[in-house]
Amino acid sequence: MLGKIKSYTKKDNLLSIEFENGTASVTVVTATIINFFSPHLAQRRVSKAIENLQTSSTPFSIDADADQLTIRTKKLKILISTDFKTDIYDTLGNPLCEDYRGDGQPFVRRGSSAQLEIASQEGHKIDEQASGEKIKIFKKMAENTYFYGLGDKTGHLNKKDYHYRMWNTDNPNPHVESFEAMYKTIPFFIALRSQQAFGIFFDNSFESTFDFGKENSDYYAFSAKDGDLDYYFIYGPSMKTVIGGYTYLTGRTPLPQLWTLGYQQSRWAYTPENRLHEIADTFRQKDIPCDVIHLDIDYMDGYRVFTWDKKKFADPTRTLTDLRKQGFKVVTIIDPAVKKDKGYTIYDEGLKNNYFATDKDGIPYVNQVWPGDALYPDFANKTVRHWWSKNQKIMTDTGVSGIWNDMNEPASFNGPLPDDVHFNNDGISADHREIHNVYGHYMSKATYEGLKEATGKRPFVITRAAYAGTQKYATVWTGDNQSLWEHLRMSLPMLMNLGLSGITFCGTDVGGFGFDCTAELLSRWVQVGAFTPLFRNHSSIFTRDQEPWAFDEQTEAINRKYIKLRYQLLPYLYDILHEEESNGLPMMRPLLLGYQSDEATYEINDEFLCGDQILVAPIIEQGLTSRMLYLPKGDYWIDYWTKEVFAGGQYIIKKAPIDVCPIFVREGSVIPLYPVQNYVGEKDVKQLTLSIYPFVRSGQTNYEHYQDDGESFNYRSGVYNLYDFSLKQVNEHELKMTLKRPHAEYDHAYHSFKFILNRINDPKIIVDGQITPFDAAGEQLTFQADDPKEIHISY
Repeated sequence: MLGKIKSYTKKDNLLSIEFENGTASVTVVTATIINFFSPHLAQRRVSKAIENLQTSSTPFSIDADADQLTIRTKKLKILISTDFKTDIYDTLGNPLCEDYRGDGQPFVRRGSSAQLEIASQEGHKIDEQASGEKIKIFKKMAENTYFYGLGDKTGHLNKKDYHYRMWNTDNPNPHVESFEAMYKTIPFFIALRSQQAFGIFFDNSFESTFDFGKENSDYYAFSAKDGDLDYYFIYGPSMKTVIGGYTYLTGRTPLPQLWTLGYQQSRWAYTPENRLHEIADTFRQKDIPCDVIHLDIDYMDGYRVFTWDKKKFADPTRTLTDLRKQGFKVVTIIDPAVKKDKGYTIYDEGLKNNYFATDKDGIPYVNQVWPGDALYPDFANKTVRHWWSKNQKIMTDTGVSGIWNDMNEPASFNGPLPDDVHFNNDGISADHREIHNVYGHYMSKATYEGLKEATGKRPFVITRAAYAGTQKYATVWTGDNQSLWEHLRMSLPMLMNLGLSGITFCGTDVGGFGFDCTAELLSRWVQVGAFTPLFRNHSSIFTRDQEPWAFDEQTEAINRKYIKLRYQLLPYLYDILHEEESNGLPMMRPLLLGYQSDEATYEINDEFLCGDQILVAPIIEQGLTSRMLYLPKGDYWIDYWTKEVFAGGQYIIKKAPIDVCPIFVREGSVIPLYPVQNYVGEKDVKQLTLSIYPFVRSGQTNYEHYQDDGESFNYRSGVYNLYDFSLKQVNEHELKMTLKRPHAEYDHAYHSFKFILNRINDPKIIVDGQITPFDAAGEQLTFQADDPKEIHISY
């Protein structure tokens, strides 16, 4: 306990406070982002998540009385009192986040030690009370508070009444809601109450816990077994602003190469070489688009990383060259564990240069993973990361287009890594307790930087383990799921919470990794995958085939239909990710992110927004051919398939036979489309299609479309084009559109535009003063224009 406040000093953005029994500090990062810190280790650690934070002088005032400090920014009022208790209010005095006064009081667990022993013998898992926590913060639980975030933890979208443990864990058992620890540690959550949102980022890489009222409904809490008290309060009041603030701190997902948004096919394992070619050829023969094929661990020579099994791939460079001629990019898995094998270059270099984590006596630590006895690179060490980065060129020189980092929790077969395994955290001695949760994060950073140096292109890195800020370096997937309907259902809140946690580029194994998928399950899962940032079908060895054609003609046709829809939507999805670089907002969004004022959206787990214009309400239950869904209030919604119009703020019943995924488009939307192609780059897209959904009555909107070369970093030097489409509904029968080009520095501009008008019949279309002909089909009509400036439509 820190005791009473003795004194304080202010310097720039930092308020340093001396208490009777220790010190603390408050840093005003911005008017809405405040850092609270108190040291418990020997010194304040450099953040693993926050890099190159740009701070500027932010005005704030301090008032002091005998027992309390009052800090005021233009957005917040913060009260600091005895024991570093902290209460935060908005400028009107409404409480936002108040410390709970009192000790934790977990609910009673009844039973004797004898009963516990008997229950354990039968295999019952008994929840244990948290212990050994050196830091624990209690916050008062206000009524009607909702909690979101923490990455891809299991359970519902709203995390109230849940308890989670932050310790990156490879658990191959089927994931269920009672799983407290998964593959990733993202200690950030968003609280929402009375339509006001704030976030808390607990920047502590040691094992931590988050309890949102499961222990006691009077408070919520977060804690850690060691490290510092170091957390950021991020005020909204909109959730979008909170996400913007969090990603301002931890970084945003860089714009990926366009082909990474295409369909990806994976399996453990596509070996030998003739099987890989068989998969590639079948995609092209069956007219199913695909950009990427993944190679799992069996492509390696005895599971030695950065090697190829020459019996399975006699000439991998030639193989990958042949696949590229067909439009396929190959992504190879790379695990962190290095086989203990004298004469193996990676092992010899690492041993010679002390690049591996060691035991307490300084001897390289050995455990078992796929290659048998193996050592773990010390990714916490910048020198080791640089070495690992250089090794990526081994793969890119062979023709590999991306790297898939797996088993980097780090996983181990011969028991977990002991707490006293030693790492060199860039000059600071650290043990496994501190590095475990950031091990995959550091590996991703090394891989990203190595691919960037080797190719000059935007790196494509996939990682299973992550920490806050990993979004700067890698896309993620939710790990080893199963071909179960429950895992399809659970994937939706997992992906939405990943997006709310800054991880924009994410996905699941479509169809499920373990167990055997069914035709119906794959059909429904691919309908979700078409709107998921990472769209990858992946399955395990010894399970049945799971490729789009592996079941029957109907299932194959459904896969083809939704994969082709995905390729049509590529420019829309690319626009979302371009915007994300500046605002941090995800592609896959819970409805409440777009409709925070509509409380009916706060706990919808089975619908999501793709960007802010498309609503997806998939079927996630076996045998279901219709479902009830909610359309947020404030807008009209148009059924993508039938063009039927529905007012928001209501539940509707939508019929959805096996080939139909319920999709709705918000009124006033402008959706850019590309022609269907077998792979990104197959066609030189010279004409952009724009699908227009007019307002039902009146309204005005702007849509900005972005265009660049799809692979290089030249866009950061201004080499890109922007197209600004303005849509104004004058009345129910008159629509005006204008096109401007505020930025035109990429020399591959579109030559013409095709417009699809939805729900407009028998119009008069005038483009730049000239009457323009159109083609009509059902509820759509189309027309073309080379370089339109103003379009007037009356109907």
